[in-house]
Amino acid sequence: MKHIAEINESDHIREIYLCKGVSSAVTKNGKEYLNVQLMDRTGTIDGKIWEPGDAGIDDFSKHDYVEVNADVNVWNNAKQLNIKRVRVAREGEYDPAEYLPVSPRDNEEMYKELLGFIDSVKDPHYNALLKKLFVEDEDLSRKFRTCSAAKTVHHGFVGGLIQHTLGVAGVCDYISGKYEVLNRDLLITAALCHDIAKTKEFTAFPENDYSDDGQLLGHIVMGSEMVAIAASQIEGFPHTHLSQLQHCILAHHGKYEFGSPKLPALVEAMALNLADEMDSKIEIFTELFENSADKKGQWLGTKKFLNDANVRSTIM
Repeated sequence: MKHIAEINESDHIREIYLCKGVSSAVTKNGKEYLNVQLMDRTGTIDGKIWEPGDAGIDDFSKHDYVEVNADVNVWNNAKQLNIKRVRVAREGEYDPAEYLPVSPRDNEEMYKELLGFIDSVKDPHYNALLKKLFVEDEDLSRKFRTCSAAKTVHHGFVGGLIQHTLGVAGVCDYISGKYEVLNRDLLITAALCHDIAKTKEFTAFPENDYSDDGQLLGHIVMGSEMVAIAASQIEGFPHTHLSQLQHCILAHHGKYEFGSPKLPALVEAMALNLADEMDSKIEIFTELFENSADKKGQWLGTKKFLNDANVRSTIM
């Protein structure tokens, strides 16, 4: 199988992929065509079917496994498929494990690392809160370990949420040892909880799309609610502990225009915002380099989620 990450411009492919989405559109000349998004465990790629009525184009739907016969070209600095033929694959022609993007890190090892961070939190109330969320609530723990951290921008794969959370917690752990002004127990607790409601914001794979609550409320507000509910179940949980933790969650995007209901007013909230920004942006670069392995050391074009910077690969 030729995975999506291995596809290069000018290739001609005949492979089976999972259809993540399909929609109809119309050209400026009024001609109908189909937009298709295909995926495997290495990533996603967009495709166009310019002649949807052709005999070689089977009827297919979202979440079907389809064999595509296509040419690979580049449009707006991104690889794209010009699909000539499509047929729905038969059971036994594909291995479902090949089609879900998965964290490169072992999930069990990541969960052990998460438990290590929890054990390192000495404050008994924050420690109890973390154990209630990530250990005692088995359904939440399972979802947290398998959920993505985003649709496509960064960590958009099975295990992406826990991987991103550990990345943020690792940065917070490091800087808490450098700056005495930081309350490490609050900061680590906030790091582990900051995206916890993405378990509610996103639907399960292979869909990995925004849920109704995700669209209406968002993970920031829902995350603040989740820690408040958990804290209410812990006898004697201090109000100040909760309000400071909720503030860190509510302010972790840093700016109103980035979706934060509050601006960072605590030094721990500011530190969390910076750690979150660092881990997410470095992962964007990482995934960009992995998807542009044939362009090492080259300019890769402007990227929206990197402030429209013209990005250059420094991997040689």
